[in-house]
Amino acid sequence: MATPKDGARGLFSQGVEAVLGSWPVLQIAVENGFGGAYSQEKAEWMVGAVEQYFQSNADLEPEEIEDFLAELMNNEFDTVVEDGSLAQVSQQLCLFFNQCQRGDEAAVHETIVRLAQKKQEARMAAAKSQPAEASSSEEEPEEEAMDCNTSQSINGPQPSPPPSTDADAEDGWTLVRKKKK
Repeated sequence: MATPKDGARGLFSQGVEAVLGSWPVLQIAVENGFGGAYSQEKAEWMVGAVEQYFQSNADLEPEEIEDFLAELMNNEFDTVVEDGSLAQVSQQLCLFFNQCQRGDEAAVHETIVRLAQKKQEARMAAAKSQPAEASSSEEEPEEEAMDCNTSQSINGPQPSPPPSTDADAEDGWTLVRKKKK
């Protein structure tokens, strides 16, 4: 039979998963493969690594969690987090840990549900914006074909520009910067 401590540990694990799963920086890194072919597996591994970090270290401060998360993002996803979210994520994780230690399961469950709803809303918003992007990108190949034909006849084939390594939002806010090697 599970002891209250085991229940708190399982609930904390769910909380860590909810926080990291709704962290836009980590999701951008995973979706864009910043961690390589196993980006999704690395994100899943991070849940256990963060949980273990809390279990192995007594009296952690939010700044220590920030440093740990920054190191994980840097080492596993070659990503430097510059949007200020490290502080928010680390504070949420510390809050979950303390609530679980006190046995305040209702507050943890409520926050997990709220984070899951926010994540779902973000996915729905992203899905709605994809058809608009698809229609504008359908027009681009025709223009590129015309540009390629014109430049090939005048100057020969032209190389395409390299893909950008920054993940910039359309409004110009930089959330994540992929490290250059």
